[in-house]
Amino acid sequence: MSTAALNKKTGNTWRVVDIVVAALIAIAGGVIFWAWSQGAGIVSAPMNAVYPPLTGLLAGGWMIPAVLGMLIIRKPGAALFCETVAATGELIMGSQYGATVLISGLLQGLGAELVFFLLVYGKFRFGSFLHQKYNLIVALLAGAGAGLFCGLNDSFLPWGWNIAYEPGDKLAYILFCTISGAVIAGALSWIATRGLARTGVLSSFASRKAASEPVFS
Repeated sequence: MSTAALNKKTGNTWRVVDIVVAALIAIAGGVIFWAWSQGAGIVSAPMNAVYPPLTGLLAGGWMIPAVLGMLIIRKPGAALFCETVAATGELIMGSQYGATVLISGLLQGLGAELVFFLLVYGKFRFGSFLHQKYNLIVALLAGAGAGLFCGLNDSFLPWGWNIAYEPGDKLAYILFCTISGAVIAGALSWIATRGLARTGVLSSFASRKAASEPVFS
């Protein structure tokens, strides 16, 4: 069955396999979140000594489930679901950021979800979403969207850890978060999806042909 035919057959309705795999991505993401938080705490020390906003370059690791989940599942809501559940997993394992990690996960997932909605699901035909392309550009922009929302969350909401930054430093931090989201969450998730597709484990998904899909078009 071709990718187009599989898209048409499954539509936007979540199947049991979609839910199960999305949950697995989210659970793995929760572990990644926890480990990334531990490592980031060490790496951020020299960054803070040089220029504190540089720590935004580490943010992308917390956004991988959002982009990876959507690239694999290819259903509306996948980015938001995977990122939020992953954040919940990190909280359960003992996040140093406390319950605010849930809000961060929700917003980061929303940032990626909005990009996918605008670029992939943004046109309607008879009430159905129009499936388009999941290329590298879309992945990079989705990661950037998650990073942008992360930076805004950290800089302007009451629980943001750098809310006391000067406006210029906040702007720099948001920019670094956006870049990190694009590179770490966007590019790495796109590469990972293509790699998984080559193994055949995505045979039940529209992403089964990801390895042979055009990079930019």
